[in-house]
Amino acid sequence: MTPTPRAFRRADGERGSVAGELAIALPAVVLVLLLGVGALGAASRQVVLQDAAADAARLLGRGEAGGDAAAVVRRAVPGASMASSARGDLVCVSASVDLTIGTAIRVPLRASSCALDGGR
Repeated sequence: MTPTPRAFRRADGERGSVAGELAIALPAVVLVLLLGVGALGAASRQVVLQDAAADAARLLGRGEAGGDAAAVVRRAVPGASMASSARGDLVCVSASVDLTIGTAIRVPLRASSCALDGGR
């Protein structure tokens, strides 16, 4: 038995409802995807900043100049700043940068690392 064409008809009140639902849901989906990509970018930048802080701490621990260590941090993460301090037998480096996602979201990233101060 074949169904009649009338069985596949929609009620007149549902006409265009799929287009309306898509128009409402699509911007939300795009926003979630953009925020996810931004979060992955921020996490990647955080890892690079942490690695640069560790490299700078090791350089200072070996007795290299502070300018060389700061250059390593700035080369790895453009716009990053660095501060160093001595704590007993350790030399510690703190690096920071403000990451901008889109035009409205600013995320401050901070990383610190210490190394043995054997160069002094």
